[in-house]
Amino acid sequence: MEKKEISMEVRLLLAFLLMGAVIFITPYFYKAPGPTADKSAANKPGATAQEAKPPSPPPQTAPASPQVTPEAAQLPGQVQADKEETVVIDTDLVQVTFSNKGGVVRSWTLKHFKDHSGKPVDLYYEKAAGKVPPPFSIQFRDQAPQPDPNMALFRVERPDDLTVIFDYSDGHVAVKKSFKFAPKSYLAAVSSQVTLNGALQAHSLEWRGGFGDSSVVKPGSNQHALYYDVSNSKLNTKDAKDAKNGPVGIRGDFSFAGLNDQYFAGVFLATNARSQMELTTFSDTVPDEDGKDEQRVGAGVGGEGTNNFEFFAGPKDMDLLRKVNPKLEQLIDWGWFEILAKPLFLVLNYTADKLTHNWGWAIILVTVAINILLFPLKITGMKSSRKMQSIQPELKALNEKYKNLKMNDPRKAEQNQEMMDLYKKNGINPVGGCLPMLLNLPFIYAFYKVLGVTIEMRGASWLWVADLSQPETIALRVLPILLIVTQFLQQKITPTPGMDPTQQKMMYIMPLFLGYVFYFYASGLVLYWLTGNIIQILQQVALNRVMPGSPPAVIPSKTGPPKKK
Repeated sequence: MEKKEISMEVRLLLAFLLMGAVIFITPYFYKAPGPTADKSAANKPGATAQEAKPPSPPPQTAPASPQVTPEAAQLPGQVQADKEETVVIDTDLVQVTFSNKGGVVRSWTLKHFKDHSGKPVDLYYEKAAGKVPPPFSIQFRDQAPQPDPNMALFRVERPDDLTVIFDYSDGHVAVKKSFKFAPKSYLAAVSSQVTLNGALQAHSLEWRGGFGDSSVVKPGSNQHALYYDVSNSKLNTKDAKDAKNGPVGIRGDFSFAGLNDQYFAGVFLATNARSQMELTTFSDTVPDEDGKDEQRVGAGVGGEGTNNFEFFAGPKDMDLLRKVNPKLEQLIDWGWFEILAKPLFLVLNYTADKLTHNWGWAIILVTVAINILLFPLKITGMKSSRKMQSIQPELKALNEKYKNLKMNDPRKAEQNQEMMDLYKKNGINPVGGCLPMLLNLPFIYAFYKVLGVTIEMRGASWLWVADLSQPETIALRVLPILLIVTQFLQQKITPTPGMDPTQQKMMYIMPLFLGYVFYFYASGLVLYWLTGNIIQILQQVALNRVMPGSPPAVIPSKTGPPKKK
């Protein structure tokens, strides 16, 4: 059976299939974005970027904390409350509910971000209550004293509306915690101290049972414990599986440590330039939304008898994180192509903020700019395609000369060399036609990451699309269908020199394959590819007019021209 050389079109198809495989497999290594968690007003069709984005807080500085000192914590006798009560701290950005039973948090909601059900995002997973200790419980390095102060009723002090102090003592064990918030900040000053018979007891503050937006699909897969090691200038992450055999502790010179998920972070920041910090990672079994047990990561941070922190609990907004601590920017996972994904986001952000005031139109405008920049390569590819068309008879003769050769036949190298000589003689780059598409693959991955990790894209709407970071929510998704149609049209008007009918049929599979792949991914990603298709159709129509196809060259017969009769 005759062995045919793989044409440029088949190579193009294989490249697209590879692209689809990359996009399809990526979520198993880099977590795919979860379902919509809209920002305020973001689920309204046509909402602008400014409407979808919460008010920009001022520079994030923690309020001055009534820091706990050893002298302040050594309380004589018994100090406790008579009954359980709740305390609510309400700022412009967050609402936090505390319980004096253990001096712990019962909810930590972000006012300007909504989950999949339309409620404000609660960073604490309510269904973990009763399964694991609530947030800011005391984790003792050694055996916990009895009775356990985490079950005690703390006395509550309220110096002002944004401060709460919890005190407890049974005459032997004394515990004091303080939380001080600012009106327009995601930072809070947090302090804790534990003594036993007057001696400081090393301890940490826990956040167990998961962290972040629990309304997304499989939230545990996006949640991590983390710490920033100053000595190595590196952000390290831990998953629940790292602690499957029991809690795992690490201590070092950490700038911050805590938890995060896809869009939100809860981290304890060291208040001293050089501060030793301890992180304990937990694997907690808690029920999911369907009542089935799943593993969620937990963390305990501290390690001293007296702990003084700034605690950040809020969105992973790049500008906001930079104001709190420049190292926090590393919480945004840009993936393999950070060198492209991060600048792409900055360009999109500028375009949405200054020009279009909408993320959907910003994607379209930036896509137009990318295709204009790649247009010279399109022309080069078109010229290469025309040249390839002109040498088809010579390629056919070359294949006929070496037909029926096996791939391991030594003469196969001679065939390849003659083919390369033919390309060189006619000034043809064998991969010239595929170059624009290959250069487009990093952009598609960069858009994929931007849509999956930036809080600004979460809940951003465009026309009928409620959230560009998620697939369309309507029954029949319009953008993937339009993508299939434009892909067919683009293929129809693009010259395909030397393609036989079998290859032509194979090419029809590609639009359907791309439509299937994009059907399940972020609508912003589909919008990018669809816009690119429309631009390339217009470019191809123009090129077809100014660069009409030339008839293929005729190979002179070895016997000379036919004799006239």
